[in-house]
Amino acid sequence: MITLDQPLTVKELKSDVKPIWCPGCGDYGVMNSTLKAIADLQLDPAYVVIASGIGCSGRFPAFVSSYGFHGVHGRVLPLATGIKLANPELTVLAVGGDGDAFSIGAGHLPHAVRRNVDITYIVMDNEIYGLTKGQPSPTSPFGMEKKVSPYGTVDAPINPIAMVLAYGGTFVARGFSSKPQELAELIKRGIQHAGFAFIQVISPCVTFNDTYAFYKAGTAPLPPDHDPSDRMAAMRLAMQTDVHYLGVFYEEVRPPHHAQVQRIQQKAGADFSLAEVIERFRR
Repeated sequence: MITLDQPLTVKELKSDVKPIWCPGCGDYGVMNSTLKAIADLQLDPAYVVIASGIGCSGRFPAFVSSYGFHGVHGRVLPLATGIKLANPELTVLAVGGDGDAFSIGAGHLPHAVRRNVDITYIVMDNEIYGLTKGQPSPTSPFGMEKKVSPYGTVDAPINPIAMVLAYGGTFVARGFSSKPQELAELIKRGIQHAGFAFIQVISPCVTFNDTYAFYKAGTAPLPPDHDPSDRMAAMRLAMQTDVHYLGVFYEEVRPPHHAQVQRIQQKAGADFSLAEVIERFRR
């Protein structure tokens, strides 16, 4: 991480583009917590990149005074991986929604996790497709009755925390947009983590889905005696779907992807000169 010597404020991190999410959207809370995390860590905005896909969350980079890349639907993880590999000095944040992350983009998630790409992936989960007016998403509860599913959904929801734990995630956490201080701390820890940091954020869509009161009633802090170095304990808590636990489920230290790639590059460079490599390709 590249930091500044002088103080950095949240206000300075806001761009001239004003957010256009619906009033009450949880994404406002996620953005403010993210900006607070960047300010608290005194990260140099010139070395911060926020990548996004499609959906309400896709607008995120435009609202922040840093570098940003608004990619295509479901491809935020390959995009963020390429950015990090191209310049490992950058602090790379990937943002997405539950549709972008767990539907069209779901195939990229296990590979970013297993490679332990050093990015922080913030998934704003409102359990619905908000931008396209309320269709059920991969995390929508079974039987959910909405305008576009008047007879109830027939698909069981996925469990993002359990899924990433099973893939071998090295930092797995869940936050809630209505708890901004706690969420900012989770994002800070995710940024400081040397590897793939996955943070699922409950981010209510008050226009097409449930209210904050509904989600507050179904959330609770992780048990105080939980050991975040115990993957199986984390998995057991993730499988308790009657309550959405908040906090860091699991964290471990493992070399990040770019460090492994650099090791291979150094090894290859020691075995062959650049001229020899060029000559091999000419053959």
